[in-house]
Amino acid sequence: MKCALLLWSHLSLLLVLILVSADLTASRSSCPSHCGNISIPYPFGIGKGCYLNEWYEIQCSNSTSEVPAPYLPKINKEVVKIFLPKPTSSEGYNYGSVRIKTNITSMGCSNTSDEIKFGEPLNFTGTPFTIGRSNTFLAIGCNYKATLTHLEPRLVGCISTCDPKKMNHDISCRGNRCCQADPPSGIGQIVGISMEEFSSNKTRERGCRVAFLTDENGDRPAYPVAKFTDPQWFYDRQYVILQLRWAIPMTNLSFVNSLRCAHYEMLQYIDSSNPCGCSNTDNESSNVGCACNDGYTGNPYIMDGCKDIDECQLEPDYIEYCRQQGGTCVNTPGASSCVVKKNKTVPITIGLCVGFGVLIVSGGTLWLYKIIKKQRKINRKKKLFKRNGGLLLKQQLTSTEGSIEKTKVFTSKELEKATENFSSTRVLGQGGQGTVYKGMLVDGRIVAVKKSTVVDEDKLEEFINEVVILSQINHRNIVKLIGCCLETEVPLLVYEFISNGNLFEHLHGEFDESAMTTWEMRLCIVIDIAGALSYLHSAAASPIFHRDVKSTNIMLDEKYRAKVADFGTSRSVTVDHTHLTTVVSGTVGYVDPEYFQSSQFTDKSDVYSFGVVLVELITGEKPISFVRLQQSRTLATYFIVAMEENRVVDIIDPQIRDDCNLEQVMAAAQLARRCLNLNGRNRPSMREVSMELERIRSPTEDPQSHVHIEGSNAEEVAAEINIGVESCNNVGVSAPSGFQYNVDTTSLSDAEPLFPRQTW
Repeated sequence: MKCALLLWSHLSLLLVLILVSADLTASRSSCPSHCGNISIPYPFGIGKGCYLNEWYEIQCSNSTSEVPAPYLPKINKEVVKIFLPKPTSSEGYNYGSVRIKTNITSMGCSNTSDEIKFGEPLNFTGTPFTIGRSNTFLAIGCNYKATLTHLEPRLVGCISTCDPKKMNHDISCRGNRCCQADPPSGIGQIVGISMEEFSSNKTRERGCRVAFLTDENGDRPAYPVAKFTDPQWFYDRQYVILQLRWAIPMTNLSFVNSLRCAHYEMLQYIDSSNPCGCSNTDNESSNVGCACNDGYTGNPYIMDGCKDIDECQLEPDYIEYCRQQGGTCVNTPGASSCVVKKNKTVPITIGLCVGFGVLIVSGGTLWLYKIIKKQRKINRKKKLFKRNGGLLLKQQLTSTEGSIEKTKVFTSKELEKATENFSSTRVLGQGGQGTVYKGMLVDGRIVAVKKSTVVDEDKLEEFINEVVILSQINHRNIVKLIGCCLETEVPLLVYEFISNGNLFEHLHGEFDESAMTTWEMRLCIVIDIAGALSYLHSAAASPIFHRDVKSTNIMLDEKYRAKVADFGTSRSVTVDHTHLTTVVSGTVGYVDPEYFQSSQFTDKSDVYSFGVVLVELITGEKPISFVRLQQSRTLATYFIVAMEENRVVDIIDPQIRDDCNLEQVMAAAQLARRCLNLNGRNRPSMREVSMELERIRSPTEDPQSHVHIEGSNAEEVAAEINIGVESCNNVGVSAPSGFQYNVDTTSLSDAEPLFPRQTW
C-alpha cells in the first residue's frame, strides 16, 4: 500500500510539472516579442510572467523619440539590443550580451564651469550582468590622463596630448587628442573613471575632455570617424553604448535543468546531436549559460527552442558541389551530408574484375611456386647425385664389361613409393649405421632398403667402387645388393629381402619353431657361411673383407639357406695388399683380438669372427653372457677353456647333443679352436675352413683324418673335391669378370700396413 501511495505521489508531481510547463509555454506565446524595433528574447520579457525573474524584466517606455525604447528597470538602463549566447561568441561559451546606453565622464566641457564632472561608477554587483570583454576604454581631449578605477591592484588608463605639429584630423587614437586602453579580462561588475591633468602649465591647450567605456570604438560605424577628436560632440550626446554580459544564476538551476539541454564542462567537446548545451560560464562564476549547438538555431532558454538548420537550403556552394559528385544534399540533425547514389553495376563489375584478377594472380603464383619448388627439388637431387658419386658410378657402370648384371640406380621417388615414404611401419631393424626398411618395387620384388645415418664424403670414390663390386657378386649364400640411390642426403642401398630372420634369432630362442634342433641343419648353415666368406676372400681382382661377421648378419631364407648380409663395414683390397689399417669397428664378442690391438684387419680377422659363429652353433651360447663367470664372459674364452679342460662334450648345445654325430661335432670344435687362435698367422684361411667343413660333412670321409690342412696338402685336397657332389644347399656360384677361385692357401697377412681409413 505504501509503495502504491509513493508511486501515485510521483505521478502526480510529474503531471503538475507537465501542466505548469504547458501553461508557461502558452503564456509566453502571448508575451510581446518586441519593444519598438528591438527583439526581446526569453529569459527577458515584457509583462508579468514573460520574464525569468525581475533582473530580466523589460519595460517598454516612450523615450524622447517617437519609437518605444526598452529599459531594464532594476539597473535603470536603456537597452539597445539583446543577444542570445552563441558557442563561438568572443565573450566565451554560453554568455549572452545586452547593449545599453550609459553616461560619460567629462571635464571642462561646460560653458559655466571648469570643474570636473564625474559620473557614478558602474556597479552591477548582485545582478546577473557583468561588464563585457569587448568594451574599449577611450579618452578624448588634450593634455590629461584618464584611468579606470575599482580594478586595484591593476592599473588601466591612457594619456591624451595635443601636438600642434600633428594634423587635427588624426583619428588613430594613439595618444594625440585621443587615446585608448583595453580593460583586463574579467573586469567584473563594478568600474569607475577618473580624469586629471598631467601638467600645471596653463598655456597648454585644455578645453573639453571626455572618457568612457564603450563597445563602439573607431572601427565601428556607430560613431562618426571625425568625432573621435571632438570631445564636445560626445559630451553633447550624453551617452555611449556599453556591452554587458548576462547568464542564468545558479539559483535558477531547476529552470536550466528543465530545458533538457546537454550539460558540459568548460571547453568540453560539444555533441552536435543534442540541440543545445549548458555549462558554467567560467571557472569563477556562479552562473550557467546555455546555447544552441552548431547546426541549430533559436532560443536555448525555451524548451525545444533550438531548431535544426537545413544546411541544404543555406549552403548553395555545397549543394552545387554535391550535385557535381552525382549526389544529393541530405539534411541531418545538426549537420548535412552528400549522399551519392550507388551504381550497382559498377561495384559488381569492379568486384568481378578484382576477383578474377586475384584468382589469376593467385593461381599463377601457386603454379609458379610449384614449378620453382619442383625445379629446386630436381636441382637438389642432381646436386646430391653428383656429390654422392653418381657421375663416378655411371662411369664405372659404363666401363664394366661382361654380361654380369649391373648396379641398378634407383630414384628417390621410386624408393619413397616402395617404402611408403619411409614409414615407421616398414622398419625392419635399426643400428648404429642406419635403419633398414622393407619395400616393394614396381615389379613386385620385395627388397630391404638401408638408409645410412652418415656418410664420409672423403671416401665416396671408394664407396662407389665397392658398390659396383658388391652388386656384381651373385652368390647363393650372399645377400644380393640390387642397387642404390644417390639422390638423397646419404646414399640408400637396396638389398634382396630375406624373410626368415637371422641366425641369432633362431639360435637363441626368438623363433618358437626353429629348425636349429639338429646338428645336420647347423652344419649345413655353417658350410654356407664358410663358402660365402671363402668366395669373398678369393676374389682375385679385389678380395673383400666383411669385417662384421656375426650371427645377426647371417640371414636365413624359408629353406634355412644361410645368406651373409650387412656389408656396411666391408672393404675390398687389391691383391698386392694383405690388410687394412682402419679405425677399429665390429661387434663385441666377435672382434679379432689381434685386430683390436693393431687396428690392422686381415682375412684372418674374418676367420676369427667366423670361429665365434661356429662355436655359437656348437654350444647354443650367446657371444657375450653375464650368466657365465667373469673370465668366461666372452664365448671364445669360454670355449677355449673347455677345450683345454677336455670337456667340450659338456658345453655342446643340449638340443643337438643326444642326436648329433659326435665325431663331426668334435671335428668342428677342433676347427673352431684353430679359427680362434690369438695369432692370426696360425688360423686357417676361409678356403681351408670351407674345405674342412665339406670333409666333416662327407659320410665317406673320416672327419678326424683331416683336422689340419696346410700348404701343398691343401692343394691336393682341393683337387680331390668333387664340385658336383650335392651339398645340403646345392650352392650355386657366379662371379663378375675378373673373379676366380684361387686355391693358393697362403694367408693374406703381409706386415705392410695401409694408412688409416674411415669406416662407412
